[in-house]
Amino acid sequence: MSLDALRTDLAELGLLALGAFAPVAADEVPNLAPGTAPRSLVLVGNAGADMWRAYSAQAAGRSLDDWCRDGLAPLAEAHDAFPVFPWERPFRPFQRWLRRAGRTHASPIGIDIHPDYGLWWGLRGALAFAMPLDLDLPAAGDNPCETCAERPCLSACPVAAFGPDGYDVAACAAHLHAPAGADCMALACRARRACPIGRDYTQSPDQAAFHMRAFRAAHGT
Repeated sequence: MSLDALRTDLAELGLLALGAFAPVAADEVPNLAPGTAPRSLVLVGNAGADMWRAYSAQAAGRSLDDWCRDGLAPLAEAHDAFPVFPWERPFRPFQRWLRRAGRTHASPIGIDIHPDYGLWWGLRGALAFAMPLDLDLPAAGDNPCETCAERPCLSACPVAAFGPDGYDVAACAAHLHAPAGADCMALACRARRACPIGRDYTQSPDQAAFHMRAFRAAHGT
């Protein structure tokens, strides 16, 4: 089985295959059934506006997580796959899985950088298969952050939330709750917007505001 048919069905939801690999026990991918280990894992996500357009048209009052589950669960069944979601407990190492697939690199602000989508992508789930797939996704290549001398993502943050000690979530959240955070709330994080990679996939204002409201609500002060 190749990924072509799966890509077509994912595209109807505005989603795409971000990466894929053949897991081993150390990857901590859940079994499909007792004693049945997966032989392929496809990481499902979004980039650009396609998912936002599909969700906006089909949401019908559902949260984005519920909408993704409602779309991916039947798709998984149709392709004889087991769906795994990043918000379900026990939490799974999705970012590590994507790096394992060779599709992203670490960035200075903690969000992995994709060679095409930059910082403008998201993981929405994974599909585990009992069969080996034709995993024909290209590797990410060199990390563009390593040759970025200016690192504008670090200097763009108005509250210096990204530093040598990691991401200061409290400082970021406090900024978003203050009037000074209106720009980030309306157009997305300034640090992400400063990155030169993947600018064709920058979120539209309505999509950016939706995600920023969700982040702010999850980190109330």
